Amino acid sequence: MTPRHSMLAVLVAVLWGLNFVAIDFGLHANGREVPPLLFVALRFVLVVLPFIFFVKKPEVSWKVILGVGLFMSAGQFGLLYLALAMGMPAGLASLVLQAQVLLTVLMAAQFLGERPNRRQIFGVVLGVAGLAVVAAGRSLVAPVLPLLIVLAAALSWAAGNVIARKAKAASGLGLVVWSGAVVPLPLAGLSLIVDGADAVMGTLLDLQPATILSAIYTAMFASLVGYGIWNRLLSLYPSSAVVPFTLLVPVVGMTAAWLMLQETPTPAEMLGGLLLLGGVATAVLQGKRSAPPLTAAHIPEEGLEGAESGIGGTTSRKLHLGKENLHLDRDRSTA
Repeated sequence: MTPRHSMLAVLVAVLWGLNFVAIDFGLHANGREVPPLLFVALRFVLVVLPFIFFVKKPEVSWKVILGVGLFMSAGQFGLLYLALAMGMPAGLASLVLQAQVLLTVLMAAQFLGERPNRRQIFGVVLGVAGLAVVAAGRSLVAPVLPLLIVLAAALSWAAGNVIARKAKAASGLGLVVWSGAVVPLPLAGLSLIVDGADAVMGTLLDLQPATILSAIYTAMFASLVGYGIWNRLLSLYPSSAVVPFTLLVPVVGMTAAWLMLQETPTPAEMLGGLLLLGGVATAVLQGKRSAPPLTAAHIPEEGLEGAESGIGGTTSRKLHLGKENLHLDRDRSTA
């Protein structure tokens, strides 16, 4: 990658890492608790409108768009926001959500018949050990339920990855926007059921500036800008060159949470986090003869969304590399 493109990849990791702190600020604006499912619905209204009128529908079936929207967008972020509203530290959430890389490898083996190599298997085992250490340490100082909900969010993200991969869905802005249209109405409806009409209407009629700014940041910068850059990089370079930058997301997330939210990880969380990141790195950083791991191209946060997950590698792309090498070299020389 050129230095300029490497810096853009770092920028995306920063945007996605800060996303967790932005969500936390929005959920707890001025001491007021915003219903988490309603907050996700508001975020995706901004992702979808007005862009859906200008962005072409991706060349996949409506079934794929529905599946990606339900799992990568609604499931992942609905559960993530719920966990943060229940007290899950934002920095720790940015770390635990990276388990989606390992879960995607396992689900791809089960549903797509893509057998993981020994290095990936070792990475999964190492990552699971890290999660066990984090859970054990967390159970000593706080309820473990929010941690389990973040793991469920990671599982939902991984399921969306597999749906997009099976459909050979391109990781483009169109998938982010069109799959995002699945989110607002179902989650707003669930919020009415769970939180009650009074809480929902009270929040909508008295939106705090911090909540509005948080929704704008997560929609515009984390989703649209972040994934727009990410998808461009994935179109120019092999995923093995781009994907490792996602390892910076929890580093940024935990650092930002420490500086802005005064969150300090416990020794067990730090040790478990290192093991988890080591497992993810082992699964992602492949040798020259190994195929890149199956992970998604909506991070971070936030990762979405075939695109929003920002982690990818497809067999079809590799088959065309031979034809495109000359063009890629030319693009890189002029970037």
